[in-house]
Amino acid sequence: MSDPVLNRPSPDPERDLAAWVTSYGPGLRRFFSRRAHDADVDDLVQDVFMRLQAVQLNAPIDNVERYLFTIARNVLISRYRRGKIRFHSLHEGYEDAPEMADDMSPERIVIGRQEYSRAVEVILNLPPRARAAFLFHRFENMTYQAIAARMGISKESVKELMHRAIVRISQEMGGDA
Repeated sequence: MSDPVLNRPSPDPERDLAAWVTSYGPGLRRFFSRRAHDADVDDLVQDVFMRLQAVQLNAPIDNVERYLFTIARNVLISRYRRGKIRFHSLHEGYEDAPEMADDMSPERIVIGRQEYSRAVEVILNLPPRARAAFLFHRFENMTYQAIAARMGISKESVKELMHRAIVRISQEMGGDA
């Protein structure tokens, strides 16, 4: 059998494939090792050469390396899509999930407002330095170091003030805080 384009015997596709595996296999392994789990690398390389073998080429490949790495990229995309579909079936959507919270009834709204007012009152009744440290930390997101600098005390003193404030709030709120 001869190649009509070049008027010479056509190369053995099995021999070309074996040469390509030898030449480009290590490069493909490096390519996949940066983009996939190590356990999947050999399977991905095999997928590339299986796809190459399955393709009936009517024309010679000008740039074998570019062609192989294009196939490699497509193999990664296909693997990603299959994985996404596989795990999508395990995902439970919000519409199928049991209702997590009941509707905001007027009763719940009133109870929430009462608890909020109670918490504000407890915070306002803290000793002045503990209240200041608590407000700086919880409402102004200041670090203990920044609070210490602002109040002119040590970081350890801020920790102690925060501890006292939290214990007092917890006691006053009945352990609900």
